[in-house]
Formats: sequence, structure tokens, C-alpha cells
Amino acid sequence: MTDASVKEQLSGYRQSIDNIDAALVHMLAERFRCTKAVGVLKAKYDLPPADPAREEYQIARLRHLAQDAHLDPDFAEKFLNFIIKEVIRHHEAIAAEHGGVTEKTA
Repeated sequence: MTDASVKEQLSGYRQSIDNIDAALVHMLAERFRCTKAVGVLKAKYDLPPADPAREEYQIARLRHLAQDAHLDPDFAEKFLNFIIKEVIRHHEAIAAEHGGVTEKTA
């Protein structure tokens, strides 16, 4: 049987994890609100959904931040690549709605 203090400590850690997960969801929602506005602006001015130079810069920047924070830079890059892929998908959809450029037609 597990000691009560261990259960209490585990519960405390789990509560912190739950709080962090909630904060991450809210931060991602805010990030996607901003990237949606970028997508609308790009569609309005017929700019391509993807910006490879910006993506490359952001990946390098995030890898550096991850290393400074003692987080695996490869994990951070995979996470950002997932987000970038989703943002581009959203930008393509916005461009299609506005009759503009999509990655497939750019």
C-alpha cells in the first residue's frame, strides 16, 4: 500500500500538471486567434499561406529557447512543426475562402 504522503505529493503534482495543461490550451487558443488574423491579412493581399524563411527562423529560435530551458530541442521543434503545419492548413482554407493563393497553387 502506498503511503498517504506519497499519494498527497502525487496529487499535488497532478494538479500542477492539470493547471499547466489548461494554460497551454488557452495559450494555443490565443496563438491561433492571432495566426487566423495573419491568415486573413495574407488572403486579403494574396500572399502565400506559408513563409519558409519565417518558419526556419522560428524553429531555430525555439530550439535555442528550449535548450536554455532544459527542454529537448528536438521535441520543441517537432511541437512547433506540428503547430506550423496546422497554421498553414488554416491559412490555405482562409485563402480558398477569399479566392486567393493556396500552397497548392502558389
